[in-house]
Amino acid sequence: MFFLMSAASVTDQFTDAFRDPAILTGIPMAVLGAIFMSLGAQYQHRGVQKVERVTGRSGGTGLDLHHLLNLLKRPSWLSGTLMLALAIVCQLAALSVAPLILVQPLGAISLVITTLLNARVSGHAPTRQSIRAIVAAVGGIFIFVTIAAFFATERPVTQTQIIIILGLLGVTIVAFAVLWVLLRSRSMALLYIVASGVLYGFVATLAKVVLSRIRDNNFDWLTLLSMAALIAAVLVGAYFVQTAYSLGPPDLVIAGLTVIDPIIAVVIGLTVLQEAEKAPFWAFIGFAAAGALAVYGVISLARNHPQIISDSQELPIVRGSDAEDEDGEEKPSQ
Repeated sequence: MFFLMSAASVTDQFTDAFRDPAILTGIPMAVLGAIFMSLGAQYQHRGVQKVERVTGRSGGTGLDLHHLLNLLKRPSWLSGTLMLALAIVCQLAALSVAPLILVQPLGAISLVITTLLNARVSGHAPTRQSIRAIVAAVGGIFIFVTIAAFFATERPVTQTQIIIILGLLGVTIVAFAVLWVLLRSRSMALLYIVASGVLYGFVATLAKVVLSRIRDNNFDWLTLLSMAALIAAVLVGAYFVQTAYSLGPPDLVIAGLTVIDPIIAVVIGLTVLQEAEKAPFWAFIGFAAAGALAVYGVISLARNHPQIISDSQELPIVRGSDAEDEDGEEKPSQ
């Protein structure tokens, strides 16, 4: 009898959640943003790789001003940037009408799309290990979204919550700056991926804060400070992303972003913004388990990605349709 009552309760919660027109609008906008993110990542990665070949200078220890100026001349990189801008617009539209902890994890869809695109472009077919890693990463995120759909709620953002978020962001930027100085010579792709994912998690949170404040007619100095912090996090995160593109395949970068980004945003949404205040204890256990599964997927993909393995072993793999770049010039053998 208890089981039947619990099942009925969960069914009612599920039905009520998806009767909300905000959720019905926010979910497809987030999915569309994920598609634009996939395409943008592929084109930006191509632009970064092209600049490295043209200049003969690796960006593995961090892109310098010369790299950045040359990126502005690459049609592929500019196309990717435009697509990422469209992804941001879609994401902001979704965040303006739906809870952060529901919308943000849906970006994991872009990992599947980017993996398929990169397999075609690079000629590296996914292996069983990499497919298992992708399933774990995306599966963990979607388990999280399913639980969040039951209990996610919109709440007004207070000044205290904004100050806490800004303080956490400041500490995070300083910490990654120190790590970058100490570890940049090691050309660690995972460091740049994690750093950008964490920062973009704050970007999503601050975007939600700013949109909420504007919607509630609270456009004050704290809102302006949040906007400034958002822009700073975007710029620093973008730098880390572009450097990550020089060290690893785009689907690995997207894997980090679409898993680490929502995990950070969700943790802030749960602990600071209290977006799941009425969720039962079992839901938080589910959140933790789903997040752990998603993180495992990213780490496993970093270890088992076929392109990373073949590059490290210098295998003569044909690079598929990416054998020519966007200007029609044939790529040198890798």
